[in-house]
Amino acid sequence: MAATRTPVSDVLIVGSGINSLVCAALLARSGRSVCVIEREAVLGGCIRTEELTLPGFRHDTLSAAHPLFVAGPAYAALGPALHAAGLEYRNSASPTGVLLPDGRHLVLATSRAANVERFEREAHGDGAAYAAAMKEVQENAEVVFALLGNELWSGGTGKALLKQAWKRGAHPFAGFLGASLTSCRAWLDGAVRSDTLRALLAPWVLHTGLGPDSPLSALMAKVVAFTLEAVGMPLVRGGNANTVAAFRSVIEAAGGELRTDADVVQVLVEDGVARGVELADGSRLHAREVVCNVTPTQLYGRLLAPADVPEAVAGQARAWRYGKGNMQIHLALSQPPRWPAAELSEVVYLHLSAGPEAVSRAVNEAERGMLPAEPTICVSQPSAIDDSRAPPGQCVLWIQVPECPRRVRGDAAGLIDAPADGAWTEALREAYADRVVERIARHAPNLRDGILARRVLSPSDLERMNVNLVGGDPYGGDCAIDQSFLWRPLRATRNHATPIRHLWHIGASTHPGPGLGGVSGFHVARRLGAR
Repeated sequence: MAATRTPVSDVLIVGSGINSLVCAALLARSGRSVCVIEREAVLGGCIRTEELTLPGFRHDTLSAAHPLFVAGPAYAALGPALHAAGLEYRNSASPTGVLLPDGRHLVLATSRAANVERFEREAHGDGAAYAAAMKEVQENAEVVFALLGNELWSGGTGKALLKQAWKRGAHPFAGFLGASLTSCRAWLDGAVRSDTLRALLAPWVLHTGLGPDSPLSALMAKVVAFTLEAVGMPLVRGGNANTVAAFRSVIEAAGGELRTDADVVQVLVEDGVARGVELADGSRLHAREVVCNVTPTQLYGRLLAPADVPEAVAGQARAWRYGKGNMQIHLALSQPPRWPAAELSEVVYLHLSAGPEAVSRAVNEAERGMLPAEPTICVSQPSAIDDSRAPPGQCVLWIQVPECPRRVRGDAAGLIDAPADGAWTEALREAYADRVVERIARHAPNLRDGILARRVLSPSDLERMNVNLVGGDPYGGDCAIDQSFLWRPLRATRNHATPIRHLWHIGASTHPGPGLGGVSGFHVARRLGAR
């Protein structure tokens, strides 16, 4: 038997994304000795802010807004400390909107009454249909948010579901669960008349890792709208990296440690118990608990020795599917874009989309390895609510293209040649970005002349920046129903435990999935005794 070693930490956390930072802050503030280990030169995982284009233009390199964090339990526990450490949000009464190809538009506000009135003007009955959808979320909040935010393999969640089944009756409750699997397209086809409201709501399912034809996507679209009404689309003043700075201040003030340029190559296991990690430089760090914020393929295929992983777990990890890739385009502009309507300048996340059919088509093309002919485009306008992001009178745009193939087999428009090996090249990346920018410029005529600099990140660029973004998938893996809820991360595991004692798994690949909510880190911290 190996000699007993004195742990250098109570808890080692591998990776420094939002779930790691939440976990570390909660544990450190509870008196635990915590060390966060990050392989990259900067902390934060997908939370980064850089002058990607020109000096003075601060771009959120990967993630941007924080609605799920602000609405979740981690913020309730840590928000005051983070704000005391300098975190500051900027928000808007117009969190999202859509701009259709013909120039028509629709905006969602943070006011239920304003939304109902606005949507009713679009088509008689649409305001009532939207109000009914929000009422459905509100009336079922106890069960919906229990499933979306709690540990599912737990007595508390089981009791909550049994309570609902007893209260409603087993058959009606089963009917509610079945109805929850409805696709977004089916819901919109049956309930919504106006193409503008359909186009406003449909693109949001992409931000949950689904498509408009995916089971459960109707419920997710309703939950997103409900959340945006409640908390808006908060952006961090000065850039998302200030989130990391605030967390770092909180963690270090409580005695925690954060290390960068420290690549973990192996989780050390003795007699079925995690004892620490080995770094690429050969050094070893020991701890009573090890928490890994990585994908299943990394954890079970790279960081753990094959002999330490049961074959059922290893096989499921090898079969883990990743979702569509993303592209990001960052623009430095000499002036804000002039949209067809002035109110669009106040929208934080503006989608360019023709509606669910167009989103469905682009999803299908990307999943078949094709560059979508008309992808859904998400334009974030940080400068509209945060004047610190760019020099006076100028601005930055954060553009996300959420339907990209991880490997490219061709172009649905037949205009761009795909490399023989399917890899994203610089030429391919820039050519596709040209298509996206041209579509935006059709609606904002001053855009072309206003571009001072541009930086494009392809799916492969995103993976190089963050090893968890496999093929440019920002959601830690396909979020289809068979890789969600009880089965996320794997069917053979429960909650955030692993087959190795004292080894825990958090991050977007685990329940409740992606979205910068910090919920998996919150639950593991609570499991390890954080108060």
